[in-house]
Amino acid sequence: MTAVSSPRPSFDLPEPTLRIDGEHTAAQGNQTYDSFDPATEELVTSVAAAQPADVDAAVAAARRQFEDGPWSRTSGAERGRILTRAADFIAADAENLAFLEAIEMGKLFHDSVNGDIPAAAEVFRHFAGWADKITGTTALLPAFGPQRRFGYTIRQPLGVIGAITPWNNPVLIAAWKLAPALAAGCTAVVKPAEDASLSTLRLVELLSQAGLPDGVVNVVPGLGTVAGAALATHPGIDKVSFTGSPRVGKQIQSLAGDTFRKITLELGGKSAQLIFDDADLEAAMPWIAMGNFYHQGQVCAAGTRVLVHTSIVDKVVDGLVEAAGKAQIGDPFLPTSTMGSIVNQRQLDRILRYIDIGRDEGAELVTGGSRVARPGYFVEPTVFRGTNDLTIAREEIFGPVATVISFDTVEEAVRLANDTRYGLNAMVYTSDLSRALTVTEKLRVGTVWVNGWGVPDPSLPWGGRGGSGIGRELGRSGIEADTEEKTVHVGL
Repeated sequence: MTAVSSPRPSFDLPEPTLRIDGEHTAAQGNQTYDSFDPATEELVTSVAAAQPADVDAAVAAARRQFEDGPWSRTSGAERGRILTRAADFIAADAENLAFLEAIEMGKLFHDSVNGDIPAAAEVFRHFAGWADKITGTTALLPAFGPQRRFGYTIRQPLGVIGAITPWNNPVLIAAWKLAPALAAGCTAVVKPAEDASLSTLRLVELLSQAGLPDGVVNVVPGLGTVAGAALATHPGIDKVSFTGSPRVGKQIQSLAGDTFRKITLELGGKSAQLIFDDADLEAAMPWIAMGNFYHQGQVCAAGTRVLVHTSIVDKVVDGLVEAAGKAQIGDPFLPTSTMGSIVNQRQLDRILRYIDIGRDEGAELVTGGSRVARPGYFVEPTVFRGTNDLTIAREEIFGPVATVISFDTVEEAVRLANDTRYGLNAMVYTSDLSRALTVTEKLRVGTVWVNGWGVPDPSLPWGGRGGSGIGRELGRSGIEADTEEKTVHVGL
């Protein structure tokens, strides 16, 4: 593997402030926090750190727009036109948004430009098409006594959505939360992760340029323990949509239970890749490696439990070692880089600690396992051989650390895959369609990829079960999650 550096492009930063009711404002008490470039360890800027009073103001602005403002009176067709323009603005601004993702969390610039940002634009484009098609059902009811009856349902926007987004895919996941909410007629307050606030602030600037009225989407960057907690517990929020750690998700679920508000939780995973003896390894290995090393393993859907039939386990290990050896680790802006940096020192230390745990518990370290000797938070792609009871196979590391585990039968593969507290997604590699469908049915996850892996499509639901969360985003489910169904009985 090779470590490389490159000159960097230059783009303007968005105002590192709160955005409330269309205005850029400082946080109460002028509180700020520092954002660092993880590839250089240099300061990027200081960002306003929202306080509870700032969250109050943001929720009030969103509430006014929902109940009294022009957004509550905007037709579905016009909402769709605004969201379509937003998609166009996002696509046109791809390099700027990708620059912000790279300097704040080390994501490869070309991956964002060609992947995440166009995908975010497509999310807005998809839900623009939903905006004037949110309908209910009708029913001709049996008479009640002498009265004939007719019944129907209507879907109405839920209200003010509190969206708390993670640092690993900030623009795309913000799009997952905002686009269906806006299509449904909701308003929102977004609390981006403190490690990746700038791209979200830029995204909301683009929504404003596309015609979204002031106050419909408000942004309160800040610390999770302050701004995030204030938003999650705010009585003016009708729903909390959170993507992040199970620890915080449990807290949000508990708080939401006290107020009976809706929640959507996407809490990561420890996903399995099931590779059967009839898999086309030449076609599969790039996907298997990507499932471990893409974005330095900082992906909730990463397939870092690599379950392989005993007859081909050596070939898969060799393939992963080869992929790790070819990795070009370095500056996210270099076109030839295939791995960027870890988001911060804390996450780098976490990954290295898990690697040490793997060694201590007797897993065989096949390749990698060290920090790269250069400025910035870089770590080698790492491959272990081990068993499913190892800590590195049980807990989400959120780094480029694969654990290869062998199996002998289909039944054992399914048992190992399901032997986890998570349930986000899984990948199945086989040339036997019947086997693929049979195994898919038995896997206790929200999504199964067959002979591949990639970005969730906005037309299909996304979410997990068990420790991976509650509810679904995207697709029709995304619209249903941001609306309430009301039943109407009419006497004739």
